[in-house]
Amino acid sequence: MALDDDRTDMASEELSLDDLFERLERMPVPEGYKVEIVGGNIFMSPQRDIHWNIIRRIVRALEDRFGMDVNVLSDVRMDFPDKNGFAPDVAKLADDAEKDSRGRWRYQDIEYVAEVISKATGANDYGPKKTAYAGAAIPVYMIVDPYTGRCHVYTAPKDGEYHSHLTVDFGSEIDLTATRLDLTLKTDEFPRD
Repeated sequence: MALDDDRTDMASEELSLDDLFERLERMPVPEGYKVEIVGGNIFMSPQRDIHWNIIRRIVRALEDRFGMDVNVLSDVRMDFPDKNGFAPDVAKLADDAEKDSRGRWRYQDIEYVAEVISKATGANDYGPKKTAYAGAAIPVYMIVDPYTGRCHVYTAPKDGEYHSHLTVDFGSEIDLTATRLDLTLKTDEFPRD
């Protein structure tokens, strides 16, 4: 099939997330880029060392709290309602989480998501992703912003919105002891961009 035929087919039909990701897998995505589908739109963002260092510190804190066998994922595709295929920077799943019939982790089993923003796609983390996570009733959603040096923690999802929001500057501890995570997250070593 020619590229023009492929575009015509895409314009004339409603593609599922699986169809979109299948087509993306055939495209030359540059090394070091993460691809997500947000509200049916495709976004590619580069992975940076600052980004990874923050993710690593969060994962380490989760492992310290829950052990090395904690069910935590990074950059693994998960499908959410309303044509959203995200690869969260960090997702902690319930201990009893199981994959669905297609071999994918279910968003219903997520207890915590952290997204480290990048300039190119930060608006997604603060906007449509936050809306999608709240709509999916993800109990704890944290945005880590190395540009402002702040973390935003959203909890108490109900009726498609988060009803609690905490902002913490890098260098302070984030008290998550009242959430399912029951941990205090240190941010003093989070690098800034």
